[in-house]
Amino acid sequence: MTSGRVPVRDGELFFDERGAGHPLVLLHSGSLDHRMWDGQVGPFVRAGYRVIRYDARGHGQSTTPKSDFAAYEDLHELLTRLDVNRASLVGLSYGARTAIDFALAYPNTVEMMVLASPGVSGMQFTDPAILALMQQQAEAAQARDVDGYVEYFLRAWVDGPQRTPGAVDAELRERCRKMARDVIDAHAAGTGALRELGALERLRELTTPLLVLVGDLDSSDIHTVAGRIEAEAQFAASAVVPGTGHTLAMEQPAAFNAAVLTFLERARLAR
Repeated sequence: MTSGRVPVRDGELFFDERGAGHPLVLLHSGSLDHRMWDGQVGPFVRAGYRVIRYDARGHGQSTTPKSDFAAYEDLHELLTRLDVNRASLVGLSYGARTAIDFALAYPNTVEMMVLASPGVSGMQFTDPAILALMQQQAEAAQARDVDGYVEYFLRAWVDGPQRTPGAVDAELRERCRKMARDVIDAHAAGTGALRELGALERLRELTTPLLVLVGDLDSSDIHTVAGRIEAEAQFAASAVVPGTGHTLAMEQPAAFNAAVLTFLERARLAR
């Protein structure tokens, strides 16, 4: 196991890597950190991968943004510093959003991708339930109600619009609550803006084999985006994970891990 920090423009990224073999990079969801992948590292290492996970800028133990930045450029800097010339990417939500931008900017660096509960740069939210929760979250931020801010995040992106908090595993919610609270405590003073590529109108440029995974209880916006990726990317497949929401890798790790490893093995054999 190796962990540490690598320099990026105007900051540093915390990373953790284990195992040997083909590099497999795990990109976490927004408002969480590298710990969301605790249920994936062991199985992926045992499957023969060099598993690299890291905290995106403004999350976990990485630098608080003080100037404008691009998450996909941070990823490129990380891989360069770790001497990784080509890798497969597994991203969830914001992590998938970063993976897509990275694959557009550096297509020869990406071998395969798994995009779970994907966001895509340039997408707009239209789900009424999610918009209402985002408004309540903004009001909590205005009132400096940190607990309320985190709770509305959990309701939108852990519970999802189709479930009440009581219908979701309490340990899962608490893990996500702690990570989200840690992000606020460490990075609330951040001032830099995120620069992205507007990938929603460039999905046809994605040429790497990719798998899209979505929980059936996730928001309609995520399902719409997932459908567009599958329809427009050149070599895409998709699957719906039943009985789960946005944080599906944490909520159903066994099903998620099996789907990811099966896809990676089959895609490699097909090449």
